[in-house]
Amino acid sequence: MKKQLLALKDYLAQNGLDAAYISNPTDINYFTGFYSDPVERILALLVFPDKDPFIFAPQLEVEAAKDAGWDQDIFGYLDHENPFALMAGHIKDLAGEPTKWAIEKDDMSVQKLEALKEQFPNAQFPNNLSRYMENAKLIKTNEEIEQLKAAGAEADYAFSVAFKAIQEGRTEQEVVAEIEYAMMKKGVMHMSFDTIVQAGANAANPHGGPEKIPLKKDELVLFDLGTVHNGYISDASRTVAFGQPDAKSLDIYKVDLEAQYAAMDAAKPGITAAELDKVARDIIDKAGYGEYFIHRLGHGMGTSEHEFPSIMEGNDMVLKPGMCFSIEPGIYIPNVAGVRIEDCVYITEDGCEPFTHTSKELTYIK
Repeated sequence: MKKQLLALKDYLAQNGLDAAYISNPTDINYFTGFYSDPVERILALLVFPDKDPFIFAPQLEVEAAKDAGWDQDIFGYLDHENPFALMAGHIKDLAGEPTKWAIEKDDMSVQKLEALKEQFPNAQFPNNLSRYMENAKLIKTNEEIEQLKAAGAEADYAFSVAFKAIQEGRTEQEVVAEIEYAMMKKGVMHMSFDTIVQAGANAANPHGGPEKIPLKKDELVLFDLGTVHNGYISDASRTVAFGQPDAKSLDIYKVDLEAQYAAMDAAKPGITAAELDKVARDIIDKAGYGEYFIHRLGHGMGTSEHEFPSIMEGNDMVLKPGMCFSIEPGIYIPNVAGVRIEDCVYITEDGCEPFTHTSKELTYIK
């Protein structure tokens, strides 16, 4: 049984909890090595302090869970069956009538909660397992960091493909297609999020997507991408020059790069998340672009692209070795340009190391 599961069983016992219902697919993967997005179906991991855990899954996922290495019980259900009634039967056979439950309150839908309460009318939900998961995933092991390094290397390859795909008249969406096709040919079947390619003023929308906008010379082009490697992700951004962008765009890039380098240098044990955010933000503020840096400096990452902690103002958490997060200052001026430069890093004993190594000096593509 994985040590992560043993730790969870200890947590349940120490907190007087009878059962944990885990439904977040990345959390199930964290404990079991099995990942699946069940869409509208029910997929859950049931964990008890003094009984063996089991997976409850759609019947069509049972063999896949076994193939992933899960060696405990797995119970399936067919589409026409009532999943919660069947699941409750297995729970009662194993552990009677659990009363005190831990659930991921950040993840569990009202519909699922009501279905669970229908089977266990006396159930109480005093513990938010989402907070437990944040802390359980906070410090990565050496083995996890090696997986994240491998995912980072895949992202670096994706950038090399991306830069070569830039051609005048080719749309942002067509560049995305080139990147993802090349990754699939390399055996990387899943990106960690929808690949972003944005050119010129379109990049001033930090969470916008690629559009049917043809690339034009003399603009900046922003890339944000990542891959999934054995359940661990990469996430990185680069901005390049297609032709010769105007002086304003180049100045934005220069300031953002300075802020990203400064934050990378400052990231080490002992500094707080808020202090690290301030390092980058002060540089951008001083250059006169503060109002255009409209998000936190970074977010935690590991088995998903957005984890705990947030590297932002107001978070006084002290950084420690093994923490993994992004450093991604951005400057977004509407109708002008947008720049984001991002690496995910892990804190070492005396600094930080990035998972991606594609050059951040401004690359000019003719």
